[in-house]
Amino acid sequence: MPDDSGSAGAALHPHSIESRSSWVAAGVTLAILSVAYGSTLLIVVGLRAMEINLGVPRSILALAGALTWVGTGLGGIVMGWLADRIGVRNCVLMGTVSVAAGLALSATGHVWALFIGHGVLIGFFGMGAIYPPLIIYVSRWFDRRRGTAVALISSGQYIAGVVWPAIFERLIAGPGWRITYLGYAGVVLLGVLPLAALFLRPAPGAFGSGAKRVITRMSRSPVLGLRPNAVQAIICAAGFCCCVPMAIPQAHLVAFCGDIGLGAATGATMLSVLLGCAFVARQFWGAFADRYGGLKTVLAGSACQALAIAAFLLTQNEAGLFVIAAAYGFGFSGIIPAYVVAIRDLFPSAEASWRVPLVLFTSMSGMAFGSWFAGRIYDQFGFYAPAFGSGVAFNIANLALVGFLVLRQSGRGRVTDARLVAG
Repeated sequence: MPDDSGSAGAALHPHSIESRSSWVAAGVTLAILSVAYGSTLLIVVGLRAMEINLGVPRSILALAGALTWVGTGLGGIVMGWLADRIGVRNCVLMGTVSVAAGLALSATGHVWALFIGHGVLIGFFGMGAIYPPLIIYVSRWFDRRRGTAVALISSGQYIAGVVWPAIFERLIAGPGWRITYLGYAGVVLLGVLPLAALFLRPAPGAFGSGAKRVITRMSRSPVLGLRPNAVQAIICAAGFCCCVPMAIPQAHLVAFCGDIGLGAATGATMLSVLLGCAFVARQFWGAFADRYGGLKTVLAGSACQALAIAAFLLTQNEAGLFVIAAAYGFGFSGIIPAYVVAIRDLFPSAEASWRVPLVLFTSMSGMAFGSWFAGRIYDQFGFYAPAFGSGVAFNIANLALVGFLVLRQSGRGRVTDARLVAG
């Protein structure tokens, strides 16, 4: 029951809501996320330096980083609801201040401060108020090219991954990780607050109360021949399973390179290559989603990710790892935006403010678990091969869940919100 998608959407929407303002909204959102997402990379790049400086197990620091993802996902459920009431601009402004506060608190170096700073301030009240509401916000500016737009703005994570790790690595090696945390708090405030205050305005296509009643009533109809919430649960479970392996290279690649003698600088460069390839590939996956739909895009991207995560078991050669990192970036990059497109394909727009954050929450919980679990396995065995192996197993479970939904989708036409409202 999508709003629209691809050529079918174009046929049913002769008067598209897309305009120059839509792309302005997407561009501003991309810029905001490119800065805000740097806050999640600091602990990744500084993992070994912080471990040595603080004298704590690596799994403790990995857990602090993992809590950022849990907080973002859980906060997104609340903030998606809140953004519909106070406006996305105010929500993002609040989140930006919270991210800066979380970075400043984490710089104190106490374990409790790292947990609260990352999980509550950077995660729940920070990125939770920025990323999920902005994803929903931009999806409402587009009807024909929603997959492309969502993929574009989600690439802010990868622009951050290309730009910031090398800078963080040099600063951490120089002034230290605490100064780097404090300095980046200032960058977030100066970079995001003006953009949000000046350019984020209400999205078009607000529903009247009558339309909401029609959509709410009709949304109880079966989805893919199943109860709507059963499909939601399967998608959420699939999101968790695919994000466990997704987190392992992203959270541990720099430390992994340091452990095998390649050095933190090489690891930071490799992480930038991984996320740079993800940025380029995400645009491909966005166009793929516009043509084939969200579920098929998830299936294809997850299959590519499974092959790449398995390849990390095969070599510790520097050149080989750069190739694998690039291939991994290509595979995983389209998965999360495709889940958003799948939700908008299958469910009414009025339900996006809670269904999309719920999928993001379970997916980010998978990211959090994968990040912590890999650190825990490393503490147990002293090397990362078992962690990569467990990632392959989770990826296979994801393929089974998504494949089940794709098979049920075969032969079923996709219906738009416009058709629902008209009905």
